[in-house]
Amino acid sequence: MSEPSGATVVERADAGRRYEILVDGQRAGLTAYRDRGVRRVFFRTEIDEAFAGQGLASRLVRQALADVRASGMRIVAVCPYVAKSLQRDDEFADITDPVTPDVLRWLKTRLG
Repeated sequence: MSEPSGATVVERADAGRRYEILVDGQRAGLTAYRDRGVRRVFFRTEIDEAFAGQGLASRLVRQALADVRASGMRIVAVCPYVAKSLQRDDEFADITDPVTPDVLRWLKTRLG
């Protein structure tokens, strides 16, 4: 796996309800969420093809989850990538809630 070629920053973009990873100021990917009370429900993570294979998704999700913890919220991982990340590393197990049919119905109404 190659390293990102430039300065990499993860930012929370509240207006878009997502975290973005920027490489040299250019958006390279995102992980999208919707908040349900104290739960941040992650439903999609994507990295632009031009930035694939650089470990950016892992960095993005790890920093997003750390931000959720710092915000005093809990995590619900509908997104398969976020769910896999949580399975590999139990650092966030204490603030992770399961995906339930109720959460899936709620998310579907939010996303249309």
